Amino acid sequence: MTFMAKYKEQVADMLEANDTMFRSFKELHDKYEEDPKKWQEDFNIEGQKVMRVIQKWENMLCGKSESGKYGVFSSKLSEKFWNEVRIHFPKIDFVGMKIN
Repeated sequence: MTFMAKYKEQVADMLEANDTMFRSFKELHDKYEEDPKKWQEDFNIEGQKVMRVIQKWENMLCGKSESGKYGVFSSKLSEKFWNEVRIHFPKIDFVGMKIN
């Protein structure tokens, strides 16, 4: 049995549970990487849906430890979770941006 960090497991579970949406977004994400100006509007629209799902899963992972003595741990856990998401979607932070 191999050990997988909880945040990595959470990202893997999230991707699996929403496979169709994330596969579709990955295709769009890759097009966006190639030509941001052309794909920005579609990337933002679909990205908002994806962000809601990611934030929901982040909250399930970190929500219980945010208050009290585990608050610092929770922010570090959140950061690790998002870094794992960025492995799959390096441009995720560009959702909502506008390019002139």
